[in-house]
Amino acid sequence: MPEGKKTYYINISDGEIQSVSTASPWNFKIEANDEEITALREIFDQGHSTGWQNFMRAHVPYVQYHYDRENDALDRQLIQTYEMIYKLGDEEARNHIESMGILPEK
Repeated sequence: MPEGKKTYYINISDGEIQSVSTASPWNFKIEANDEEITALREIFDQGHSTGWQNFMRAHVPYVQYHYDRENDALDRQLIQTYEMIYKLGDEEARNHIESMGILPEK
């Protein structure tokens, strides 16, 4: 394990970051330092905030999905999350994310 990095277990749907694998269900295992975990936490927090904005917007029936900035923001944050997990994740995490085809081609 690289210097200063710790193992974390990530649950995408709940936005959880755990340091113990048995604390709750998880999707991905990553190795990250404190700064990287803080950045991932900020992405999850932004997604939570944007989720509330989407909830409020859902009550405005005349705005169509493809003109909805909040949905676009949530999509971008989800891609940022997967990019970061791809960068920090183990081989299994990277293989799974590649199989999803969610990341933009570089």
